[in-house]
Amino acid sequence: MLQRILALTDRVSAPRTAHAHCDLMCGVYDPAQARIEAESVLKITEKYQDSDDPVFKDRAIFIKEERAELVKHHLSVLWTDYFKPPHVEQFPQLHDLFWRAIKAAGDAKKSVDPADGQKLLDLIDEIAEIFAETKKG
Repeated sequence: MLQRILALTDRVSAPRTAHAHCDLMCGVYDPAQARIEAESVLKITEKYQDSDDPVFKDRAIFIKEERAELVKHHLSVLWTDYFKPPHVEQFPQLHDLFWRAIKAAGDAKKSVDPADGQKLLDLIDEIAEIFAETKKG
């Protein structure tokens, strides 16, 4: 029994080195998470515009604001945890692109104009294109 405990202790306490360019092995980060939430933001604003029910509109605004905040979160995580200095060297527009996308998520959070939701989706699509390029190499 003591040998089993010692063997387990050795396994638990022995440090292992993992090499990855992001916090976890690749496959964890993806702009699709932000895109799904942004699609919800757009659809909610479209349904909001089509409705004359004040209770529905209040609920739609609440949900849209939650989804827009999730977009900001997913984009921030992708920017800070996935993309690294070599990516910025290869794609110098990344910093500005993420800044504009996160700003657009904030704008969509405050807005009921579907155009703001579409602008956000377009920026996420630009990020997704660069993300796909980084996955090739």
